[in-house]
Amino acid sequence: MITLLSIVHLFICLLIIGVVLLQSGKGAEMGASFGGGGSQSVFGASGGGNFMTKLTTAAAVIFMLTSLTLAYMSGHASSSTIMSGRVVQKPASAVPVGAPGVPVQSPAPVSAK
Repeated sequence: MITLLSIVHLFICLLIIGVVLLQSGKGAEMGASFGGGGSQSVFGASGGGNFMTKLTTAAAVIFMLTSLTLAYMSGHASSSTIMSGRVVQKPASAVPVGAPGVPVQSPAPVSAK
């Protein structure tokens, strides 16, 4: 599920980049060089701007939804692992006796009676 959502998210990212670059700005930018602002374009003289604006908005909404869903799913990952059936026991003493910084305990004195 996460893989499919990641693929959709990546596709939407590329779509947003493409749509933003194709939009016509106030001057002669990238969109004008591809015919985005001319009257001979596929969407007409003013239809291209409205269509591109709506496409950008829809892509941004889908991008935000996939971002939030991926963040939620990564935070609530399943707890199953390949080691789930195996119990790992820790050793009684992780620090060896006589290691630097570890005091060595001497045996208790035996009292002679």
